[in-house]
Amino acid sequence: MVLFPELWQLGYAACPDEPGERAAWLAHATTVDGRFVSRFRELARELGLAIVMTYLEDWPAAPRNSATLIDRYGDPVLTYAKVHTCDFGMEAAMTPGDGFRVADLDARAGSVRIGIMVCYDREFPESARALMLGGAELILTPNSCGLTTDRLGQFRARAFENMVGVAMANYATPEPLPTDDAGHCNGHSVAFSGICWDREGNPLDHKLVEAGEGEELLVATFDLDALRAYREYETWGDAYRKPACYQVLSDNAPLPVFARPDSRRTPLPYSQ
Repeated sequence: MVLFPELWQLGYAACPDEPGERAAWLAHATTVDGRFVSRFRELARELGLAIVMTYLEDWPAAPRNSATLIDRYGDPVLTYAKVHTCDFGMEAAMTPGDGFRVADLDARAGSVRIGIMVCYDREFPESARALMLGGAELILTPNSCGLTTDRLGQFRARAFENMVGVAMANYATPEPLPTDDAGHCNGHSVAFSGICWDREGNPLDHKLVEAGEGEELLVATFDLDALRAYREYETWGDAYRKPACYQVLSDNAPLPVFARPDSRRTPLPYSQ
């Protein structure tokens, strides 16, 4: 399976403020049946390879920041729209997704349950938790940002606490380096197996791979049989949760210090 960074179709180009340029940016919005995604569907079928393609998805009112999982037969099995849009920036011009969904992928080695979250979603533990509760065994994350030690640690934590495999693809450091963008992408695509202890209780470093800052094709191999066995006897994931005590997580009443006028906390009424 090939995983691309966030909004690969546009190279995560920002939505311009000037009306004419903004209209041209919005005109890139496409569908899963459009020319852009269809080309990758053809490639998936030709190569016998699953692909996660990211693009600006055509949608009522405003487009979505979406990722489609295409199976090795060229069929889309899951389209996910970024739920936690960066409403403090250019993603205010997009429609947020309205939920976290999981799908079965028919791989050569058998079926695997796949979930997707996109970039800023990783900063909310609820994203990966919802995918795990939906049955995800592997969470894929298209990304576009500078990855600090703390942000990379978020991927490690999501894999650890949910007992899931996690893979993230980020853009390489740009050349030449921009002088006016302190948050430029810096590579460090990474994958974690989610298997953090052996059967004797010894801790394991479950980082499978981590890229450098330049362009490269990074390959991670997940042992799904080992992960499934691990999930049957270890204590994280959904084994000992106390959901009855978590009502505050779904209450829509932010503390005053976190109230933001541009935060869209409730999904829009239309959904796919």
